[in-house]
Amino acid sequence: MNSGGAGRAKKPRIAVSAGEVSGDQIAASMIGALKKRWPDAEFFGIGGAAMAAAGARIWWPMEKLSVMGYVEVLRRFWEILKIRRAFFKRLLLEKPDLFLGVDAPDFNMPLETKLRAAGIRTAHCVSPSVWAWRGGRIRKIGRAVKKMLLLFPMETPIYEKAGIPACFVGHPLADQIPLQTDKKAVREILRLPQDVPIYALLPGSRQGEVARLGGIFAETAKKIHEAQPDAIFLTPFVTRATRLMFEAILYKHGADTLSWRLLFGHAREALGAADAVLVASGTAALEAALIKRPLVIAYKLAPLTYRWVRRRLYLPYVGLPNILAGRFLVPEFLQDAATPDALAAALLAENTKERAACLEEDFTRIHEALRQGMADRAAECLAGELDGL
Repeated sequence: MNSGGAGRAKKPRIAVSAGEVSGDQIAASMIGALKKRWPDAEFFGIGGAAMAAAGARIWWPMEKLSVMGYVEVLRRFWEILKIRRAFFKRLLLEKPDLFLGVDAPDFNMPLETKLRAAGIRTAHCVSPSVWAWRGGRIRKIGRAVKKMLLLFPMETPIYEKAGIPACFVGHPLADQIPLQTDKKAVREILRLPQDVPIYALLPGSRQGEVARLGGIFAETAKKIHEAQPDAIFLTPFVTRATRLMFEAILYKHGADTLSWRLLFGHAREALGAADAVLVASGTAALEAALIKRPLVIAYKLAPLTYRWVRRRLYLPYVGLPNILAGRFLVPEFLQDAATPDALAAALLAENTKERAACLEEDFTRIHEALRQGMADRAAECLAGELDGL
């Protein structure tokens, strides 16, 4: 046990709030690292299966918060607001030593502001994308949190300039994913042939994303099949609901007769087995880059949400590989540009040995920059907030 926990008068009690699958996994890794320092620490709050497995008591399931886009949030506004109010009241009664918000800034930041004003220490992991849009949020962040844990190196100067204590801790995916992934070995594990083109198509983890992108991805696969009749398509799913939705979409578009492998979980294996990847913008795009596979990014939002967001973007790209590289490293097709013809042409162009070799150096540079031992660095950064209670 780390000496920082020696002689404590009481065990630390830490409230955690994670609003989606990636946040749940990040929170679980930090809980594990914090337990190395304080084995008797108590964790509770909003989360999912990963947090529960790490030993946290789940007061509300994170699925209640897992919505994407402003239009979608408006539809469930009152339900989410009711949960936040109830959560705040319960936290005031529990008086945790630290509140840790993980991502979900629209839910967590207002909560953190009120908790900090009430005298509860607050920290947040996964910065809002102030480097991409709505940079004015940095002032609100300063009022909300005592410490920010940053996943990306380009965020550090922004927080230093704003005078907000922050630690660059790296990205957990960079720790989990090896620097090299053996495509042949992964195909053997999945019992896939070695000598045919394989594409991983990931339309998103939410039902709204699958509804908007599923048909486009199905039509894209049909066009690739025309050019490469022996192609195999891998699509992993997090939930049964999204898998059933995608199966219905394939049938509707007449794409169900293609060589599909629909998987529960195993997204990383699907990416590792693929020659090229079509992915919705988000964490999966970064995961594909860390596995060093050529990828194409596609995304669609509700039209009103997209118009609102587009006017406020600072950068010409939205995919994390491009943001981290500082240039268009991989193709992006957003909204009306995300057509089956365009996506299929881009995927076929990306699926070459020359392109894969060209990208590997850039992806490796990104991987090494993010590979920092995130959970342990985060625990070290938070230790100052917990030592000496």
